[in-house]
Amino acid sequence: MKIATYNVNGVNGRLPVLLRWLEETSPDVACLQELKAPDEKFPLQAIQDLGYNAIWHGQKSWNGVAILAKGEIQELRRGLPGDPDDIHSRYIEAFVNGIVIGCLYLPNGNPAPGPKFDYKLRWFERLTEHAASLYARGLPVVLCGDYNVMPTEIDVYKPERWVEDALFRPETRAAFKTLVDQGWTDAIRHLHPNETIYTFYDYFRNAYGRDAGLRIDHFLLSPQIAPKLKAAVVDRHVRGWEKTSDHCPVWVELEE
Repeated sequence: MKIATYNVNGVNGRLPVLLRWLEETSPDVACLQELKAPDEKFPLQAIQDLGYNAIWHGQKSWNGVAILAKGEIQELRRGLPGDPDDIHSRYIEAFVNGIVIGCLYLPNGNPAPGPKFDYKLRWFERLTEHAASLYARGLPVVLCGDYNVMPTEIDVYKPERWVEDALFRPETRAAFKTLVDQGWTDAIRHLHPNETIYTFYDYFRNAYGRDAGLRIDHFLLSPQIAPKLKAAVVDRHVRGWEKTSDHCPVWVELEE
């Protein structure tokens, strides 16, 4: 079973790229972030034409998450618990093929310090609490998406330039570690512990050409599913396509 995550950076503006990638990679499940479209503008027909069912949680101009699946998909929740006033579309969760899949788009948090960084840390706390409740149920769970955090120095090109950035500040990295330490497996690092692997390349300064990237798109696997992990891959070449997202698609393969 192949499960993917992809921050599309605008699902309609980059629809040809998304569809091309779906046809090429053919994941069984694809979690999308940054739809940047209200619910009624989600390109459902184009997705269905490729054989996918879909659920989505949209928002005009910003945020937005979706889960696509070749088989049956049962929505479990949209939005994280813990803050009824949070109107950002950043989390959606479904039951697919016996697995609970959480698709998330964690806040960027810049500039830091400041209100946006405070919101990021609060959101991280809510995610950690919800993850703990999923973990406690003993179900096979995959939490994937754009976490907007580089966990360690190996996950960022020239880390000394990022020390004050919200994605790399000690508080953010500590929050990610607290989450993982519940017992989750970071899929990429589990299979590639020492490799330089990036999932995001800025549009500026030829970052992709220079391989000056960040690893901010992650898969966390619960103990019930981590032993089934066979592969964890970044489709880096997709970042080189015309009119593409600044993120690369990432996918894991699990034994059935």
